Amino acid sequence: MTVDAEDSFASYVRDRTAALSRIAYLLTGDRHLAEDLVQETLLGVVGRWRRIVADGDPDAYVRRALYHQHISFWRRGRRRPSLVYEPADRSIPDPTATVADGLTLRRALARLAPGQRAVLVLRFYEDRTEEEVAELLGCRVGTVKSQTRDALARLRRMAPELVELDFSRAEAGR
Repeated sequence: MTVDAEDSFASYVRDRTAALSRIAYLLTGDRHLAEDLVQETLLGVVGRWRRIVADGDPDAYVRRALYHQHISFWRRGRRRPSLVYEPADRSIPDPTATVADGLTLRRALARLAPGQRAVLVLRFYEDRTEEEVAELLGCRVGTVKSQTRDALARLRRMAPELVELDFSRAEAGR
């Protein structure tokens, strides 16, 4: 890799690691797995960095690689133990309600298949259109629609407490 490509890659890693880590955390539900996922993804793109930058938007390529790497981790059997749901005591008004809501959402997302989780993160966290999600994941728009529908239905069944959550507090802080 040339010095310019090295500088470009180093700059990209400095500028985008935090955002990639947030996305990876939403996908994995675990900070350490998210760090591993980001590192594996960056290791996978560093050798092609010059071509990636020449082709256009490197961020789109890296995020797509991140989603695919996440699904590959899962397919290779690097499954982590499932999280155990522990209901929170809500008898006293809790000033940390936003944190508790986020934890509830994280537990619920952890119960979804990686593909469903990726679709929900792209659609609702990154606010992508169905067409953009389909392009990023390399599938059809119909697949994105059905994955979204199935994931939301599964969340409603498995975590009905999510229906009552008010994420406007969390969105205001984002």
